[in-house]
Amino acid sequence: VQLQASGGGLVQAGGSLRLSCVASGRTFNSYVMGWFRQAPGKEREFVAAISRSGGSTSYSDSVKGRGTISRHNARNTLYLQMNTLKPEDTAVYYCAVDRDYRGSYLGRHTYDYDYWGQGTLVTVSS
Repeated sequence: VQLQASGGGLVQAGGSLRLSCVASGRTFNSYVMGWFRQAPGKEREFVAAISRSGGSTSYSDSVKGRGTISRHNARNTLYLQMNTLKPEDTAVYYCAVDRDYRGSYLGRHTYDYDYWGQGTLVTVSS
């Protein structure tokens, strides 16, 4: 599986961005998908995850209420809408695939995921 993330950029605090991640292959709808981010000098951290159908989601406390993860299975595309952005949201954002079937489990750890995109940089200015 190859993942291509896009949509990052420079935005002022309070602004919004929508990140996209396009996956290769024909089995996109069989994967749980996630977004993570990594700020300079920090470990990669969980942002959000979504079930195969899109009917179930999970968010980190830091983005809950400001972020929305969604997917369009026919387009092999994952999205992350981020609103009311803060300077502390500045990071490289990565999309990831969990290829293992584990029922309704939505992973929140980097070790839950098997494939990663190259990342897209989001910079929020104050």
